[in-house]
Amino acid sequence: MASRRREHLMQVARELFAQFGFHGTGIDRILSTAGVSKKTLYKHFRSKDELILAVLKQYDGEFRNHFMRSVEAASSDPKERLLAIFDVAKAWFDEPGFFGCIFINAVGEFSGEDTQIRAACRDYKQQARAFIVELAKKANAPDPTMLGDQLALVLEGAIVTAQVSDKEHAVRTAKWAAKALIENALNERVRCA
Repeated sequence: MASRRREHLMQVARELFAQFGFHGTGIDRILSTAGVSKKTLYKHFRSKDELILAVLKQYDGEFRNHFMRSVEAASSDPKERLLAIFDVAKAWFDEPGFFGCIFINAVGEFSGEDTQIRAACRDYKQQARAFIVELAKKANAPDPTMLGDQLALVLEGAIVTAQVSDKEHAVRTAKWAAKALIENALNERVRCA
């Protein structure tokens, strides 16, 4: 029962944080929406920052694993998987609850270099980048780190653009740029051979 309440609190908080921001979501709003008392909240989390950190860590595991599985399910061809990143991103952007990347939003609100919240965001982004670099290695890119960095940057740009303006344009442009980067990298392998 206690763990179900904790999970419920985290789910409600995550939805509110995504929609209204971390600073824009007060404890009273979380309590009211979740239908729990302050006593229940503080039984599970010592502070709002601890709740935020727990939400980010849980979301990291859930979202990243879902994203990676979806990319891998799209094709068995490593080159196609690199492009599938942008198809999976489009599906995410089209979800009704899409308010951008919760990690980008968190860094915007918690800019201190040495906070646990910022560290959790950095860990998420580093692991997402590592996944893309690994796909580039499997596609036999001559410099998989460079290609992975380029594609990760294009993806980040698409996420922010989808959040603030035209989702369809963001993903279409990002996929076009990714395709050009992939072709250039793989053609370089052929030129070097």
